[in-house]
Amino acid sequence: MPMKPTTTANPQRPRPIGVQLPMGTDPHSVRTRIEVMERLLERSFTIPGIRYQIGIDAIAGLLPVVGDLVGAALGAYIVWEARNVGVPKWKLAGMMGNVAFDTAIGAVPFAGDAFDFLFRSNTRNLRIVKNHLDKHHPATRVIDC
Repeated sequence: MPMKPTTTANPQRPRPIGVQLPMGTDPHSVRTRIEVMERLLERSFTIPGIRYQIGIDAIAGLLPVVGDLVGAALGAYIVWEARNVGVPKWKLAGMMGNVAFDTAIGAVPFAGDAFDFLFRSNTRNLRIVKNHLDKHHPATRVIDC
């Protein structure tokens, strides 16, 4: 009776689903990372019934203090990446103002949580970075459909 060959790889095992983020410092790689981070923070889940998109920033904001600090740290990452592609300091200051405003108002119990669902500081910051990259690095433009 022939023996079945044993294999180490299981073809039935599902492959992990993930996004391949470019790790380079070029403007296109930075733009891709910022877009992915903004989507994660602001639009990663859809509320059924009303089809309103929320993200980790709004969900984490429900946790007192810690959630707002996590949201601020992740928002600051977008500002840091913007600095790496040469966004002017005055625009960086505005971006940090967006993150600080979101964090300060989000820290207010109950009303701040409702505010977190409506004010999208990371989307505003993404728009600032995209405008800068479209002007100074036009090869990074992506046609949005």
